[in-house]
Amino acid sequence: MTRLLLSPILLAMGLCAAPVAAEDARESARPLHDFDTREAFDAAQVPAYTGAHEAVHDRIDADIEQHIAELQRWVRQPSISAQNEGIDEMARLLAGDLRELGFDEVDIVETDGHPGVFGHYDAGAEKTLVVYMMYDVQPVEDNWRIADPFAGELVETDLGTVLMARGATNQKGPERAFLNALDAIIATEGTLPVNLYVVAEGEEELGSTHFDQVLAPYMDRLRKADGAYFPMNLQGSGGSVALALGVKGIVHFELRSAGGDWGGPRDHEIHGSYKAIVDAPALRLVNAIASMTSADGNTVLIDGWYEGLREPTPEEQRLINGMVERGAFAGLQESLGVDRWVQDLESRDLVLRYLFEPTLNINGIWSGYTGEGGKTILPQVATAKIDSRLPPGREPEQVWRMFRDHLDRHGYPDLEIVQIEGRGYPAATTSVDSGLVRTAISVFNRYGHPPAVSPWLAGSAPFYQFTDRLDLPFVFGGLGHGAGAHAPDEFMLIHPAEGVQAAGLAEVEKFYADLLFAFADG
Repeated sequence: MTRLLLSPILLAMGLCAAPVAAEDARESARPLHDFDTREAFDAAQVPAYTGAHEAVHDRIDADIEQHIAELQRWVRQPSISAQNEGIDEMARLLAGDLRELGFDEVDIVETDGHPGVFGHYDAGAEKTLVVYMMYDVQPVEDNWRIADPFAGELVETDLGTVLMARGATNQKGPERAFLNALDAIIATEGTLPVNLYVVAEGEEELGSTHFDQVLAPYMDRLRKADGAYFPMNLQGSGGSVALALGVKGIVHFELRSAGGDWGGPRDHEIHGSYKAIVDAPALRLVNAIASMTSADGNTVLIDGWYEGLREPTPEEQRLINGMVERGAFAGLQESLGVDRWVQDLESRDLVLRYLFEPTLNINGIWSGYTGEGGKTILPQVATAKIDSRLPPGREPEQVWRMFRDHLDRHGYPDLEIVQIEGRGYPAATTSVDSGLVRTAISVFNRYGHPPAVSPWLAGSAPFYQFTDRLDLPFVFGGLGHGAGAHAPDEFMLIHPAEGVQAAGLAEVEKFYADLLFAFADG
């Protein structure tokens, strides 16, 4: 009798203990990241750029009202890639502006998706810079403080006068500010100090699925350039600058469970009472996802997930040490509305987890009835959107295989992986010792804002197209402050209030002008 009672208890204990052991094993498989140096990179040690271009700066000041109007003109043209709203019109607007500036070659490049734009400005200069732009924006929400997110309104805030609109900071505002700087240089000097290629896409917010088709006709020419650049607002509201030298890669997909041969309703929802005798796709989906992580969601249990992740190089170690010394992530919890980091990580461990580990994240999950009141059904389909951010060295194809193999091994071969953004793309990074990076730092230092430099962002963008396919050093960012990207009340600071240290539009444009002159001189 005692034996019969103990057996189910021991069985239950075994069932409880096994997943915990598996979780502990995966946690112990995380790389330890031993550091070989305590040396920290300090951007302030890079000599500040000293070139004087007062005539160009004066022209920017004189034309600033027209330059504001140019930003407003850009954001007033909707270009929502997800909804194909205003895309063709925005591509033509950008192409027309390049022609107006004097670009001798401008093409609208057809792709299997939204069109790209290519432009070439031949200044007869020794150096050539490729400028990446995205002209698409995110959809808009209903809870903006202004009536029309595409009206391009100037709004007074505690920071000063801002341009509040979809695309104001991501990325139409800084991109048109860059073109404003070109206009001021050409009007003053007659030409630019460097040759420029502009390559623009209308699908960045969709994962840059067809950007390779934009580049394809021009690859041989672009490879001969000396670097690539992306205009972008980098300043916090206090004026500090965080300069990242790359990005993580990404895979993004839908995981879908539907009734079929395995069980569950095949064609339509059924009454919830049938759960007693019918499998539920929604429960199958959540159990499949749960099998991929520890109970707290912070350790991935997929076989091989933490294997083969590369260690920080000596250069990256110095950058990370510098981030820690400058208090990386200080104040970030408050701005995000987060009370604690996972496992109470801090200091260098926090930076390493953020930058050097691949993620597994649920963007959204849904099934069945989600409206008001009740509707007691058993849905026939359940879906989750999932993304994984990939550090350098982890390739998208590896991750696709890991997800598929995990589902098959754990009894979920029927779950469908539906790609959202092609096959994804890998990470990209540029050395802090490259000439273009040093030039950018020198210009930041000229304006009194030595940047905090990190090896890469934990976000994703298709910058591998420049660093890997074109083999070019790539830098993104300049002076300027904005917020609300992908959210309500998106804005870019135009005229800072007294005491605000972030740059206004005129100083943003002067930075861009100085960057081009410094790059030409370097």
